[in-house]
Amino acid sequence: MDHTAPEPTVIEVCSLDIASTDAAGAGDATLPPTGDGATLFRNVRIFDGQNEELSEPSNVLVDGNIIATISDQPIETNDSDVTIVEGDGRVLMPGLIDAHWHAMLIRNTPAQTIYGDVGYNNITAADEATDTLMRGFTTVRDVGGPAFGLKQAIDEGIVAGPRIYPSGAMITITSGHGDFRQLSELPRTIGGHMARMEQVGGAMVADSPDEVRMRAREQLMQGASQIKLTAGGGVSSPFSPVDVSTFTLEELRAAVEAADNWGTYVTAHAFTPQAIRRSIDAGVKVIEHGFLMDEATAQYIADRDIWLSMQPLPEAMRLGFPEGSVQREGADKVFPGIDNAYQLAKRHNIKTAWGTDVLFSQALAQQQGAILASLIRWYTPAEALTMATSTNAELLALSGARNPYPGKLGVVEQGALADLLLVDGNPLENLELVADPSNFLIIMKDGVIYKNETPE
Repeated sequence: MDHTAPEPTVIEVCSLDIASTDAAGAGDATLPPTGDGATLFRNVRIFDGQNEELSEPSNVLVDGNIIATISDQPIETNDSDVTIVEGDGRVLMPGLIDAHWHAMLIRNTPAQTIYGDVGYNNITAADEATDTLMRGFTTVRDVGGPAFGLKQAIDEGIVAGPRIYPSGAMITITSGHGDFRQLSELPRTIGGHMARMEQVGGAMVADSPDEVRMRAREQLMQGASQIKLTAGGGVSSPFSPVDVSTFTLEELRAAVEAADNWGTYVTAHAFTPQAIRRSIDAGVKVIEHGFLMDEATAQYIADRDIWLSMQPLPEAMRLGFPEGSVQREGADKVFPGIDNAYQLAKRHNIKTAWGTDVLFSQALAQQQGAILASLIRWYTPAEALTMATSTNAELLALSGARNPYPGKLGVVEQGALADLLLVDGNPLENLELVADPSNFLIIMKDGVIYKNETPE
């Protein structure tokens, strides 16, 4: 079976459109956003994030940051502060959610990220956050990286960007996925000097249950909405073969206990059946990737009501690793399993979230919407968009008391948070529309309009 042929075409075609519109989108975001008073969307067809069909022509009133009224009748308002948006029959839908993002690890190389200037890295991440929002992604679940400061700057309105559900530093073991240290930094002394990647908050090494517990608590102390562990080997890490299992059962349980005490959950990077099953047995609620799982493991996931957070990784990501490198070798093992994993997830009716897992590539980040559109290999447009809105929002809600944004996301309904996109076209008929941000005439997050290109 050809696992990769359809994707390069999609990505390459969309890259031209996105590159041509990215500068305009970023320019729009530098203008003062409008969000005072209320916003009234007139004559829109609604994709509510759940139903497979659009609504009849409707009107939507946003009051502050909440969707206040949805009606098929005219909504009268006497408030002079109300911004009127004439939808002219266009589609209003929830803002997109990326459930596997690394906000601090996009623009720079691994060396720059770990050993470079922290101030520079924060500035590039802030600029990328603005671009992320201007691609229509109003929320991201950050599963590894020092994103706490960026989140704070976005929440305070200093930087335009998406809502961030941060994990903080990913927790790994010596030679685990996420351990980007050099061999010259060994041996490690427990309780000794921290490696540079630990100092900047990218990843933390923990080689015992007590260390895992401490590192998890440190992330929670800083504001983590969930804890991320790497339970098996990875592609991008230099000393972590994809077939290995990393944490012991006791170490995984220590993280689960720490997270559970704080009312939230652990998500675990895992490719292989052994890494997946051990994580589930320890109480992990979400598996990231799962690309090398077999039929029995898929059933194991389904029987225990575990979430599977998957990513339709583009072929360009695999080809980005140099031939002969350990990273390319790992990618060559993992990528053929992507199609099989999606087939298993569908066959076993596993709760499946969607994300991108872009790392160290601004060019690939610009394909964020195109990666979503590539789900058409397995899902209808309505199924894909539901996954990237209301389904991903259900996953975010697992954070419970640690949810940094109480309220309902991923849907267009009364009382929900007002994260909305006005689309020039019908994405339920043509999913490719989400690949080009110029098709989003309005981008609203938390009731604030960050982009408005509706015709005068």
